[in-house]
Amino acid sequence: MDINVFRGITTLILLIIFIGFIFWAFSKNRKKSFSEAELMPFDDEQIKQIKKQREDSNHE
Repeated sequence: MDINVFRGITTLILLIIFIGFIFWAFSKNRKKSFSEAELMPFDDEQIKQIKKQREDSNHE
């Protein structure tokens, strides 16, 4: 087994892991947690107001 074969296999494995990570990060299941995370810098009162606005706009 040549070192270049090892490098090629390693590259392929890392590429598959990277693509899997991209699909995981942008899946619809992660949307809720990302929405909550983007509001973390704001204080609790502002978060409640923004969540209420989003819920109201989703129900319309």
